Amino acid sequence: MRLHWFLPETPDVLGTLATQADVTVRGLTAFAAWAGGAADQGPVVRATEHEADGIRRTLQAQLRQAFSTPIDQEDLYSLSELLDDVLNAAKNIVREAEVLAVEPDERAAELAADLLEGMTHIRAAFAQLTGKNDVATTEADAALAAERRMEKVYRRAMQELLSDEDLRQVVARRELYRRLLEAGERLAAVAERIWYAVVKEG
Repeated sequence: MRLHWFLPETPDVLGTLATQADVTVRGLTAFAAWAGGAADQGPVVRATEHEADGIRRTLQAQLRQAFSTPIDQEDLYSLSELLDDVLNAAKNIVREAEVLAVEPDERAAELAADLLEGMTHIRAAFAQLTGKNDVATTEADAALAAERRMEKVYRRAMQELLSDEDLRQVVARRELYRRLLEAGERLAAVAERIWYAVVKEG
């Protein structure tokens, strides 16, 4: 009698993570358009956030059944969760802006554009997690540079608010800018985790 050994299937966890990144970029593209004045893109941001949630849950299920993964399972899980945080932040900004009845302005549009650019670098880094690691970390550094630009825009925006005499607008816009900067900080957390994962694998 011949014995056959069967290893469990290895799901394409990196492919699923890449899909989540693609959806996140799509969501932030809609978010940047919303911040630029396209109010009809707000529902698109919410829809893509829900789509990304489904992909994140798929990845979690894959990690439970995977016999082995190309990089550490903990890193894959954390990257997916941190990625989700960014799109969640964008969705919440849209919702809060609607509640506060504040429309995004030029500075908000700048912040959202930098957030989107940073996420495109995150997506590119994911594609190189098992390839040339210096490419992944270079892309992660580019994402961090985008977040630093957001900090500069934020400071400039806050200074400009000092000349606004409409207290309600000042309070609402200050909250909008702060939330956008927090989204940038979540982006930076993804980039830092990429560095951690690459260094650990190396």
